[in-house]
Amino acid sequence: MRKQSSVETFRITGARQGLSDDVRGRQRRYVISMVVRTVAVVLTVVLWNIERPIAIATLVLGFGLPYVAVVIANAGRENVPSLPSTFVMAPARPALAPGGGDRAAEPVAEPGQADAKDPRTGRG
Repeated sequence: MRKQSSVETFRITGARQGLSDDVRGRQRRYVISMVVRTVAVVLTVVLWNIERPIAIATLVLGFGLPYVAVVIANAGRENVPSLPSTFVMAPARPALAPGGGDRAAEPVAEPGQADAKDPRTGRG
């Protein structure tokens, strides 16, 4: 007998379910499936001379359910929950202007100032 505690436990990590809990859950699902199959086979026998279409449906269920139960029981462990990404992208750096790095510092001539002299060189 297991001791039942009234304290709830919460999963706070992305860790998988324990192996014993996983196996216990699979066994529980398989036993439930086999109980449903047993009821279906018994209903087939009882209903065969009373309601033949229902008896045939329960017979098909009795034949197909073991395969489905085994596939479900052997489906594998749960998927690992995805953890949030901790990768931080670097900010995008702007590309350099074509032709060199000093061009960005040069003043751009306005359309009406083509005849004005360059203050740095004195040329026009």
